[in-house]
Amino acid sequence: MVSGMGCVLNGHSEPSENAEHELWMTIQQEASDSLSRETLLSTYLDAFVLSHPSLEHVLAFTLGNKLASTTLDADDLYNLFLDVLKSSTEVRKGLYADLRAFKDRDPACNTYCHCLLHFKGFQACQVYRIGHYLWNQDRKSLSCVLQSRASEVFDVDIHPAAKIGNGIIFDHASGVVIGETAVVGNNVSIMHGVTLGGTGKEGGDRHPKIRDGVLIGAGASVIGNIIVGEGAKIAPGAVVLREVPPRTAAFGAPARLVGGWKNPTKLDDVPGETMDHVSYVLDWSDYVI
Repeated sequence: MVSGMGCVLNGHSEPSENAEHELWMTIQQEASDSLSRETLLSTYLDAFVLSHPSLEHVLAFTLGNKLASTTLDADDLYNLFLDVLKSSTEVRKGLYADLRAFKDRDPACNTYCHCLLHFKGFQACQVYRIGHYLWNQDRKSLSCVLQSRASEVFDVDIHPAAKIGNGIIFDHASGVVIGETAVVGNNVSIMHGVTLGGTGKEGGDRHPKIRDGVLIGAGASVIGNIIVGEGAKIAPGAVVLREVPPRTAAFGAPARLVGGWKNPTKLDDVPGETMDHVSYVLDWSDYVI
C-alpha cells in the first residue's frame, strides 16, 4: 500500500486533492522518463500525457480515441468523458483507487503511466464507471452504446447498471462478462475469462453479489443471484452455483469448498489484495492425476 493512500485503496473515502496532484506529477515524470529512454515515443507521449493538464484529461483523451468509430467522434467522446469525470466525485474516486490497485497488486504494472495508457482492464473499468454514471442520469441509450463499444474494443462486457466498487483489477481482462444486476465490492481482483452471469431468461435480480476482497481466477463462472463472501477465493475454471462463505476457497466444476461445505478451510489473507491464486485451492486428498 502506498504510504498515506489507504483511504483511497479501501474504497470508502475520496482521495485528497494533494494525493491526486501527487499521482498526476508521478505520471508526468514517468512519461518524461520513458521519453528520455525512447525518443521514438515523443509524439505519442506528448499527445497522450505530456500535453494535458490533468489525469482526467489524459483518461478522457485516451478513452475517446480508443472508442471512436466512424459514427462516434473522438472529440465528442473526449468532451463527454471529461464532463463526467469533472462532475462525479464517485467516478474520480474509482479512477484513482483502480489505478493504485493495479500498481500495488499487479506485478506486471511497473508504472502508473503504463497502466493508464495500455492496460485494457483498467480502461474498460473506467468506461463502465462513466457508463454507470450516465445510466443513473437516465441516459441509458448512450451508456449502452458505450458498453457495446467497450465490448468491441476491449473484449470486456459490463452492463452499465451493474454496481462495482473501488480498487478493482480486471487483470488481462479479455472475455470478462458482468451482468445487469451483479454487485462487486471493493478491492476485488478478477482475471480474464470470468463470467458473473444469470441462470437463464428470468428477469429481476439474477446475478452474483461479490463481496470485498474476493479473487476470481481465470475462466471462472459465478452463476445466479448468489453471494461470494468477503475475502473468498474462486479458483481458475471453477463453476460456482451456490453461496461461497467468507474467507473460503472454491474450486472445480461444479465448485466445492476446500475442506468441504460443512467445515471449510478458512483463509488467513485477503486474496483480492494478495493475488494468491494457489494457496488452499486444491484439496490434495481428492486430487487424482
